[in-house]
Amino acid sequence: MDVYGLLGNPVGHSLSPPMHEAAYDELGMDARYVTFEPDRTALGDAIFGADALGIAGLNVTIPFKQDALEIVAPEDLASRIGAVNTIDFSGSGPPTGYNTDAVGALRALHDHEVSLEGARAVVVGAGGAGRAIAFGLADAGATVAIANRTEPKAHDLAEEVPRATGYGLAELGQLVANAEVVVNATSVGMETDVSPVPADALHDDLAVLDAVYRPLETRLLRDAADAGATTVDGAWMLLYQGVEAFEIWTGREAPVAVMNEALRSRL
Repeated sequence: MDVYGLLGNPVGHSLSPPMHEAAYDELGMDARYVTFEPDRTALGDAIFGADALGIAGLNVTIPFKQDALEIVAPEDLASRIGAVNTIDFSGSGPPTGYNTDAVGALRALHDHEVSLEGARAVVVGAGGAGRAIAFGLADAGATVAIANRTEPKAHDLAEEVPRATGYGLAELGQLVANAEVVVNATSVGMETDVSPVPADALHDDLAVLDAVYRPLETRLLRDAADAGATTVDGAWMLLYQGVEAFEIWTGREAPVAVMNEALRSRL
């Protein structure tokens, strides 16, 4: 039996186990997906122990994404983002680290027929999710405006991302009014019914992805739908980062519809 899993602390809230196990069942795989919650000082021991035990692959979540970068051999995108959320043990050398958050966002947008080549994109937030999404959008050919509450952090990230510029939130309305793609990479809208984006800046030539998936329909997405924009909820990004990890580990095409159903049934 192949064993895959998730490293994090805490991990009790994770939706990855049912999503991946649904894929194994659909494809008749003898595999299981389990969660591991090591001490925050024991990440290296956990990863090397998993390798020694023959674990086939691991996802990595808070608070270990940045620290994992120093333990595995990261591929290029993970190195540029500065975080690892997927580890593959199939090679002959050190475990390989990937970041599938960026690909998750891109595949979610592609699934909704959003074109990124030459698009003007706005990323709200310059934290971990914002970093991943900004690099992904730039690699897909978009120009990226990064708007963050702490403006210097947006400028610092923009210096690393190709074709990116940093801004404070004061400029967000004008940036969105002139954009084709907007991604909320903050937690705004998760706890309260508020939006990080001025509603009057939204328009019908826009695609809006909200990385928040609880609730699925955030205030931002309701405002965007009212403006005639294409809306993409955060569960699509969560789904596709998991799909990408599954395909890295197994080399097989993931049963996306089955994984999506398993995920959304628990939201």
